[in-house]
Formats: sequence, structure tokens, C-alpha cells
Amino acid sequence: MSEYSWPEDGRQLGELARQAWPATVQALPVGTRVTGVVIFRQPFGVFIRIDGIPDAVGLAEVTAMPRDMALLRTAAASSAR
Repeated sequence: MSEYSWPEDGRQLGELARQAWPATVQALPVGTRVTGVVIFRQPFGVFIRIDGIPDAVGLAEVTAMPRDMALLRTAAASSAR
């Protein structure tokens, strides 16, 4: 696995998330704290599957972080939440 990942079913995942967007916005008002599992990584942050909201995918954008820290690993690479 490379340092960064993208799911093989990325297009389908994106379409499901797009269709679920109205329900996601209603269930998660701005400022709601969420938990989830990292499902893939990119240089700018990680994408998470949000617990309890089917088909919702969130982006945790990372704009700055301490030098000794690293982006979270995907669920396949680690069980970290």
C-alpha cells in the first residue's frame, strides 16, 4: 500500500455520499462532533466513514500539524479511530 490511498470503489462511494447529503446535513448540524473510521488518506487530510450515518463520508482537512506527527492510517492499515 502506498503512503496515500484511494478506494477502488471511490466513484460509487462519492455518488452514495452525494445522494445522502440532504439527510447527512439534517442529522449533523454544523459543529456536531462525530466519530468514525479513516477509510482513505490524501496529502491534505483523511476521509472518514462517519459512525451512525449510512453513506456519509467526511473530510478531516489537515492544514498544519506538529513535525513529529503523521496522518492517521486507514482502517485497513490500522485499527486506530
